[in-house]
Amino acid sequence: MKEFLKKNKMAFVPLAIFLGLVGLFAAPLLEGKDPAVIPSAMLGKPVPAFNLPAALEGGNGISNSDFVGQDAPAVVNVFASWCLSCRVEQKTLELLQKETGVTLYGIDYKDKHEDAKRWLDTYGNPFTAIGFDAEGRSAIDWGVYGVPETFVIDKNGIIRYKHVGPITAEEIDNIFRPLLKELAKK
Repeated sequence: MKEFLKKNKMAFVPLAIFLGLVGLFAAPLLEGKDPAVIPSAMLGKPVPAFNLPAALEGGNGISNSDFVGQDAPAVVNVFASWCLSCRVEQKTLELLQKETGVTLYGIDYKDKHEDAKRWLDTYGNPFTAIGFDAEGRSAIDWGVYGVPETFVIDKNGIIRYKHVGPITAEEIDNIFRPLLKELAKK
């Protein structure tokens, strides 16, 4: 056995690397951290400075000034016509807007105007205004990892919540509705 181990000790290097990687990735799970939760450095901070042109002809663009000194909180959804998860989420966003009355803004991420128009005509447009972020620069400032992502902004333009992935009806009931109600009181 000693002779085998001496001759084949390099064969154990991949096994050692594998075990090290398992330990590295398993440690957060053992600490009770949810791997689906992506932290945002933007929480508790003002909406970043930005000014986006309208995504649709005849529509309104959006800028950071739209979120400061408002009478009610707002929701910003970052989406794209090429995003399959965004299609799933679109009807839920309409539900969120109708049930809560929240002002819902959209940021059309790395898209084409004609694709966005066709997509919104097909799946619905619950947005008060949609900004066109052709290069994705504003989304980077918001800390967007991918689409869809949704932010809740308080009356003073402070980001209070970030949701990664498509919103479900349960999340409207359990997260968005209570948070919007709480922020409306402040």
